Amino acid sequence: MKRRNFILRSSVIGLGFIGLRSFATACTSQSPAPGLLAQGYGPLQKDPNRILNLPEGFSYKIISKLGDAMDDGFLVPGLADGMAAYEGPGGKIAVIRNHEVSPRDSKNGPFGADMKLRANLPAEHFYDYGHGKYPCLGGTTTFIYNPSTGEVEKQWLSLAGTIRNCAGGKTPWNSWITCEETTVRAGDILEKHHGYNFEVPLTTYPQLARPIPIKSMGRFNHEAVCVDPKTSIVYQTEDRSDGLIYRFIPEVKGELHKGGRLQVLSVIDHPTLDTRNWPSSTGTIEPGTKFAVKWLDIDDVDAPLDDLRYRGAQKGAAIFARGEGMWYGANEFYFACTNGGKKGYGQVFRYRLSSQEGGRKEDSDPATLELFVESENSRILESCDNLTIASNGDLFLCEDKAEPRIVGVTPQGKMYHFGQNLGYRSEFAGATFSPDGRVLFVNIQGPGLTLAITGPWDQQHGD
Repeated sequence: MKRRNFILRSSVIGLGFIGLRSFATACTSQSPAPGLLAQGYGPLQKDPNRILNLPEGFSYKIISKLGDAMDDGFLVPGLADGMAAYEGPGGKIAVIRNHEVSPRDSKNGPFGADMKLRANLPAEHFYDYGHGKYPCLGGTTTFIYNPSTGEVEKQWLSLAGTIRNCAGGKTPWNSWITCEETTVRAGDILEKHHGYNFEVPLTTYPQLARPIPIKSMGRFNHEAVCVDPKTSIVYQTEDRSDGLIYRFIPEVKGELHKGGRLQVLSVIDHPTLDTRNWPSSTGTIEPGTKFAVKWLDIDDVDAPLDDLRYRGAQKGAAIFARGEGMWYGANEFYFACTNGGKKGYGQVFRYRLSSQEGGRKEDSDPATLELFVESENSRILESCDNLTIASNGDLFLCEDKAEPRIVGVTPQGKMYHFGQNLGYRSEFAGATFSPDGRVLFVNIQGPGLTLAITGPWDQQHGD
């Protein structure tokens, strides 16, 4: 580790917790904490096919998988990740889906393991053609799902030539922001730098988005975003063990490519607050604790040294443990920190917007940051990653572990299990509800499967 980075990280640990309260007693990983679990939709039922356990009355269907032929002549890529669902024509549902594929991983790419289909896509449709030898194989696909038949009617490649498209976020103007989880730079293999966000417009017919990076949103290890529909401000997570939370204020609402201002989240009166609650920290934050926040401008956002988080911490930005999934609710949003917490099992934070969010009078009514959930029991929650919000206000968290679960969290912070993946030792990813809330789409990443889950969503049990 470079000396300056070691000094900075040491100072981050030392500065963050002056004057904060410590945790009270909490549950251990050996036994569930009484009263912590809500009933949710009831006990999980054993799946006779040993793929996915769900509550009684719910069922799943694999609707798309790695290698399926698509309507544009290419193949469904693998490593499906973040997704969002939109209203489609005639009651159908359109879904835009990320694929976290790296260069040279042809078995998970859209052109076949032998790359023969690459010749059918001109080089100008790739963001990075890899000097013609190693074209980047990440990107997005879009599919049209018919809830009446439970079938995908069309699917196609909608962005090509990017790397490790992990999560992203839905915009209020019917597009998807897809995020590159990498900061690799141009060289012998790559033609261009990476670590950017790209916008994919929603279409209901095969069409490729123009692969134009939104550089003013920053170059870092992107994970997820969410958008405030009132202001068009975009909030962003960074998947690093010492990552930050970013805010992008566009010059023109709804037109991100026209530039804007990048900022980092800081806690008022607690500069460089370390939110991770790791044993190396000098204190811990108790769930339910709320902090007033402010946002700090940061420059040189293209960050050729991949040092945005270091420079942000030096300015006073709060530090988070692998910020991943993020989803917007009603004047608030939630985001997951995959290995935060005293035991490293994960945290979920809630950010409540200021009535003056992004405006000149924001300081008069600052937004608040709250540690909403921290798991200290791996039998309840471990390694939360992507998340989404159900129509009843519950969070649905995807775990990133072997035999992962979908974990529900009520607005009161009580957790329950909604699903468990038994068939594939691979993470859940990309959970998203249909616009009417009646279908939950989710990916099992390793085998490249997309599932649709249906059932009695209105029959949730009490706490």
